[in-house]
Amino acid sequence: MTFYQLIFYAFSTVAVLSGLMVVASNNPVRGALFLVLTFFAMSGIWLLLHAEFLAIILVLVYVGAVMTLFLFVVMMLRVNIVRMFEGFVRYFPFALLVIIVISGISMLVIGPLRFGLESMPAPGIEPANFSNLKEIGKVLYTDYVYPFEISSVMLLTAIIAAISLSHRKPKNRKSQDPSKQIAVVAKDRIKLISMASEKKIQPKKAGQ
Repeated sequence: MTFYQLIFYAFSTVAVLSGLMVVASNNPVRGALFLVLTFFAMSGIWLLLHAEFLAIILVLVYVGAVMTLFLFVVMMLRVNIVRMFEGFVRYFPFALLVIIVISGISMLVIGPLRFGLESMPAPGIEPANFSNLKEIGKVLYTDYVYPFEISSVMLLTAIIAAISLSHRKPKNRKSQDPSKQIAVVAKDRIKLISMASEKKIQPKKAGQ
C-alpha cells in the first residue's frame, strides 16, 4: 500500500465514521460539528483527486457559511431532544428497511464495475498551465448545462416555498396608509363639543 492510498483510506474512514455520527448523535449541535468534520474529510479526498477548487469551495462555503448558520439555527431553536427521540423505537424497523434499500441501490450504482480503478484511473500529473477552474467551467456549462439550470430552478423554487411556509403576518404592528391620510377631512378628525362653563368655587378662608 502506497502513501497516497494510505491518506485516501484515512480520509475515507473519517468521512464515513463522522457521517454515521451525524445521524446517530443525540445532540443536534454535535451532529452539526460531525458534519463539519465530514466536509473537511471530503475536501481532503477531493484534493487527492486534483480538484483543488472544489475542496476549497467546500471548506469556505459549507463549513464557513452554511454550517455556521446551521449551528446558530440549531442553538436558537432549543430542540426538545427527549421528545424528538420518543418515536425512535416505533419507526426503527421502517428506517432500517429504508437504509437497507438505499444501501443496496448505492452498491449497485456505485460499485467496482463502474467506479473501479480500471474504468476510472487515478488522475495523472497535469501541465503547469492547467486550470482546474477552467476545466470545471467547460464541463459544467457544456455537458451538464441542462442539469445545472434545472437544479438552479429547483433551488429557487425551494427558497420561495420555504419563505412562503415560514412567513407570518406581523401582529400588533402599526402601519401608515398614505391614501387614507390624504383623504382625511377635518370634520371627521376633530369633534367640537359645547359645554356649559362651571362656576368656580372660591376656597374658604380660615375662621369662616
